[in-house]
Amino acid sequence: MPRPKTVAPLRAVALAALLCAGHAGVAAAAADTAPAGYPFRDTGLAPAARIASMLSLMTVDEKIDALSTNSGVPRLGIPSFGSTEGIHGIVQRGDQEHEKQRITTTQFPQPPGMGASWDPALVRQAGAVQSLEARYISQSAKYGKPGQPGLAGKPVLMQWGPQSDLARDPRWGRSEEVYGEDPFLVGTMAAAFVQGIQGDDPHYWRGAALLKHFLANSNENGRGNSSSDFDERLFHEYYAVPFRMGFQEGGARALMAAYNAWNGTPMGVHPLLNDLVIKQWGADVVSSDGGAIGNLVKLYKRYPDQKAAAVAGLKAGINQYLDTYKEELRAAVREGTVTEAELDAALARKFRVTLKLGLLDPAANNPYAAIKDGQEPWQGEAHQAVSLQMALESIVLLKNERAALPLSRAGIKSIAVIGPHADSVHWDWYGGIPPHKVTALDGIRAALGPGVKVNYAADNAGDAAVKAARTSDVAVVVVGNDPTCGPNMGKEWTDAGTKPCSDPGDGREGRDRETLALAQEALVKQVLAANPRTVMVLVSSFPYTINWSKEHVPAIVQMAHSSQDQGSALAQVLFGDYNPGGKLTVTWPASMAQLPPMMDYDIRHGRTYMYAKQAPLFPFGHGLSYTTFTYANLRVGVPGAPASAAASASAALAKGGSVDVDVDVGNTGKVAGDSMVQLYAAWPQSKVARPRQALVGFQRVHLQPGERRTVRIALPASRLAYWDGARGKWEVEAAPVELRVGESSAAIRLTRRVDVR
Repeated sequence: MPRPKTVAPLRAVALAALLCAGHAGVAAAAADTAPAGYPFRDTGLAPAARIASMLSLMTVDEKIDALSTNSGVPRLGIPSFGSTEGIHGIVQRGDQEHEKQRITTTQFPQPPGMGASWDPALVRQAGAVQSLEARYISQSAKYGKPGQPGLAGKPVLMQWGPQSDLARDPRWGRSEEVYGEDPFLVGTMAAAFVQGIQGDDPHYWRGAALLKHFLANSNENGRGNSSSDFDERLFHEYYAVPFRMGFQEGGARALMAAYNAWNGTPMGVHPLLNDLVIKQWGADVVSSDGGAIGNLVKLYKRYPDQKAAAVAGLKAGINQYLDTYKEELRAAVREGTVTEAELDAALARKFRVTLKLGLLDPAANNPYAAIKDGQEPWQGEAHQAVSLQMALESIVLLKNERAALPLSRAGIKSIAVIGPHADSVHWDWYGGIPPHKVTALDGIRAALGPGVKVNYAADNAGDAAVKAARTSDVAVVVVGNDPTCGPNMGKEWTDAGTKPCSDPGDGREGRDRETLALAQEALVKQVLAANPRTVMVLVSSFPYTINWSKEHVPAIVQMAHSSQDQGSALAQVLFGDYNPGGKLTVTWPASMAQLPPMMDYDIRHGRTYMYAKQAPLFPFGHGLSYTTFTYANLRVGVPGAPASAAASASAALAKGGSVDVDVDVGNTGKVAGDSMVQLYAAWPQSKVARPRQALVGFQRVHLQPGERRTVRIALPASRLAYWDGARGKWEVEAAPVELRVGESSAAIRLTRRVDVR
């Protein structure tokens, strides 16, 4: 089963396009038109000296102003790096008063869909696409005022993404924003997205990534002053892992503090911001969340007024405010509760981002200054290829009884396309406006051509759905959640939609789900009763307890919302032009009774595949294929050893060392497909409490029919460590570890013992 022709040269074509260079942009405008002679213009000086020069020339008012999302100093010709939402595409939707700011940009599937690809290399490409488009918008004169390049002089080089929280509970309304429940998987994806945003130039960044929301922010109801309570081990081993990996492996230098508290202390003023995030991880920008400073007064009642809260935030490490703070800090400086030296220290970190983006350097020095001319990148073949490939790889085949899929075009003269999501693509609050969109109905029509009759019904009003299904050879019913229902957050969200949530199974920012039941499953039952050849397509931001559908519907496909190529990718999967290889990134429970109380943040009480106490509806890592794979010869050896090294009953791993884990994977079916080799670890003789098993490596590999390949996964001993609270450090335990290779967390195919010494 070949991949789409447009995707075959994807990696080479896309990366070459993403790293192009040429004429000067906003950096050149700042460097060439600002007053000359300032020491901070001298690229020969050390960064600290350049920043000291900037600070010495700024007034107190300018310093306070620069603590907003506008980091520029117009009087000195220092440009702002700006900000934009960016977890699966640049957001420049504008509003009715600023119609010209409505800019189309490439829109990828929501992060759960990107995570379902289990393909960090592709996620990195998506980050690069997003970041290049942000550069183009920021630097192209097309989106600026005369003589002032960039979106009316408002650049969007700092992108608020990736979202690095963990989906510990499927009721969480913002599950649509995160990659999954496993810390290693989410951390790997977050690091890849950061690398894509920031680029691989040794001196400059293409864009700046800002991770959000630090930390343990996975409840919406009461989030403004709720407390996420758990011990230090879970902090280091679970909740902080994706953020740490984003910084240490991805190279991020910015994050946003969450609304919630950890063990009673609000994250916006938590000592961890200084002690861990800034001093150990090296964060340059620490942002408050929108209105979070005010919450310290109104909800937490921790400070008497906004001034005291703003001062507390600054002293805790906040150097980017998304709240009222300017007059408050000016008053604090006059009173002496904030010193100019404290302002300088906060801004010194922030201006390191300005330098890394090359905004004060000659255009000839900066490889990204060129991104401003020519075709809008979201209209180009390279970006569209990455978008389509991400949509394809994000699709998960949940069930395929008796090879109901793929559908054969030869046997279809009529097809019913049914459901409230059949002829729409639902955008979310953190997605922008796409250059094009393809609905399921569009994609199916295009795939089948004019010779096949397509019977469409949005619902079963007047028995429309039943009639369409009954008079068709096959029925495809497209159901799911609405990611934009709920209260209005302001006119800037007009394009995302604002309508009441009538379904208790819907959730989004500000609203947790009341049930995991799919109300639209009733429509699925009606369609299946009318036509036994029914395919269920679930477009959802989170799991559903679709027990009836799992038992009765022949084939079930799941995908995330908000991809501009949603319908094209779906059609390729339905008709066998692409073999799905996506895997679930969260556990799908069989019922809500399997879940601990929502505010129980101790995952050891039964959350995630690591600690679940009952069999799920679908396990973490689950996803079927149109072909079959074999796994054999699990081997563990020293790094770099030949893949043909003889297997042994056990292998040794030094506490400070690493091993290579090799396994032979073969495609035993008749079509090409992607195998997802998942490597888990278990600690059967550990002296400390450990999870039942934990993901420690994975690799997606494409195999032709009959092809067999050795997959190698590097495993450093540090990935097996636990947090020793008494010593305040990571500890690799000298004890046997069982390595498990499988097709999901519940489908382990091979095991091997490794002795850690």
